[in-house]
Amino acid sequence: MPTTDTSRRGGRGEYAKSALRRQEILDAALTVFAASGYRSASLREIADRIGISQQGLTYHFPTKDALLAAVLQARGERHRALFENGETTPAGHVRALLDLVEHNQATPGLVELHCTLSAEATAPDHPAHGYFQERYSGIVAHLGRVFGQLREQGLLREGADPAGCARGLVALMDGLQVQWLLSGRGFDMAADVRAHLTSVTTLDLT
Repeated sequence: MPTTDTSRRGGRGEYAKSALRRQEILDAALTVFAASGYRSASLREIADRIGISQQGLTYHFPTKDALLAAVLQARGERHRALFENGETTPAGHVRALLDLVEHNQATPGLVELHCTLSAEATAPDHPAHGYFQERYSGIVAHLGRVFGQLREQGLLREGADPAGCARGLVALMDGLQVQWLLSGRGFDMAADVRAHLTSVTTLDLT
């Protein structure tokens, strides 16, 4: 029936517009959170960046905590997709990690967001404190298993400890991101991570 078809098309159109608006808000929030931090950012500032009212923003994200959670979820899903990427072998996971570092270099806003929020979130009362606790413990545990499997395959250099390698790699990557931003993106993070991985494994990462 014409009326039903029209209403369905209208519903799909409204859904598409709503999804587009949500993405615009997430993109604006990422920029503001990265530049100002969560505590200093305001919903008004985020709304102003895309020319909508604060009420229009809260229709999609009722609170700043809800908006932060959505930003972190979107970022986490993007990183998981890049890092996992169908890899099943330890060597494949290591190469996927290098791909992720190269992706980060192409998206400096995400690097700035991570550096800003992870520093803020060390405070126990920060709304992202639990998120970053779980994220870091999960990454270190995963990389520890990867390095453990590399050792079993004879691909970890003698004397290297899988857990220590995992913690050291995460610390290196975080430190490089801070230096990269402060230097005006003046060096290749992926090259430094590759050199470190070559120092603890015998993988051919060229």
